[in-house]
Amino acid sequence: MAIIREQMEHTIRSYFDACNQADREGIMSFFVPQGTHYFPEGSPFGVLRGAAAIADCWVRCVAELGSYWTVDNFVGDPNSGQAVIEWSHFKRKSEQLLRGDEWYRFNEDGKIVEIRAYYACPTHPGVAEHRIGGFDYAGRGYPLLK
Repeated sequence: MAIIREQMEHTIRSYFDACNQADREGIMSFFVPQGTHYFPEGSPFGVLRGAAAIADCWVRCVAELGSYWTVDNFVGDPNSGQAVIEWSHFKRKSEQLLRGDEWYRFNEDGKIVEIRAYYACPTHPGVAEHRIGGFDYAGRGYPLLK
């Protein structure tokens, strides 16, 4: 049985609810145990590997930064088991706002296998390739700099 669009959207929105509540067990329940969350290279998180590491990160962000996230837009493709969202991250303790997109990959049971985060941010001088860290672009068939 393949995952349906409505299930993907419900899972992502419920995952964000668990993040906002700093519900460690709840956050972990949305992922396969070895789930991976990629971030832009140079971000403070690096690559989070495993449902527990992902949950621990978001619980810490709520406690330390006053983090609160919203899902602003959603697109899902049941044929590929992938979805894309646009989000806002409110860092209430520092009065900052970060916006970005995330690509989600689900398994047939509706669990999140992978998230790839892309932030709205300026480029960095001297950096030739702006990309998410730890992601195997070549292995996934993405075009590379020559």
